[in-house]
Amino acid sequence: MANILICDDERDIVSALKIYLEAEGYTTHAAYTGRQALEVLEREDIHLVLMDVMMPEMDGITAMAVLRQRYNLPVILLTAKSEDTDKVLGLNVGADDYVTKPFNPVELLARVRSQLRRYMSLGGRAAASEHCLTAGGLVLDDRRKQVTVDGEPVSLTPLEYDILKLCMENPGTVMSPKEIYRRVWQEDPLGSEGVVAVHIRHLREKIEINPAEPRYIQVVWGQGYKLETGGESG
Repeated sequence: MANILICDDERDIVSALKIYLEAEGYTTHAAYTGRQALEVLEREDIHLVLMDVMMPEMDGITAMAVLRQRYNLPVILLTAKSEDTDKVLGLNVGADDYVTKPFNPVELLARVRSQLRRYMSLGGRAAASEHCLTAGGLVLDDRRKQVTVDGEPVSLTPLEYDILKLCMENPGTVMSPKEIYRRVWQEDPLGSEGVVAVHIRHLREKIEINPAEPRYIQVVWGQGYKLETGGESG
């Protein structure tokens, strides 16, 4: 089983996380500042880090920036709802995911399993081949017509597949429902573009850990949809 480092200056949170993770069979190590986390990483074989953002001595963002210079292992940030800027900054300096406090233990464990599966699977962090499109843990292999999320295959309908492929081919580009309909269905919508939202909802249910807080296909209100390559929810 994997070794997980929990770093948070709130000891009650560390204790609770230890209970959840050890009940799943993981081995845990504790740290209460960013500096302590780096010290643990130097002496222990850690496979995943849960890192709080706001901590004394060295905050989580700074610690993670240092960590990324030395280690290639998944980091999940523990953030408060008010720390949206820190979430973005954390993802930009190398965080793989984040969980918002107060966290749901089921969701947190799902994210831990997802990141560990991706990290430990063969080729999980390898560069995509020329026929593959990637966005975080999302991989679309167009030669095999297969989609995986963190190494796990997902079954999509042909329309869902085509919508996802279109979004992944245009990362960060906002596309209106009319444009998506025109390019996927290859005909003018003539008032039928509302069906796009239905297919995207079904697509999210298959590729997102929490479809209510999608990390890949984002809504840009009043404009359309776009694919986030860094897994930032919104």
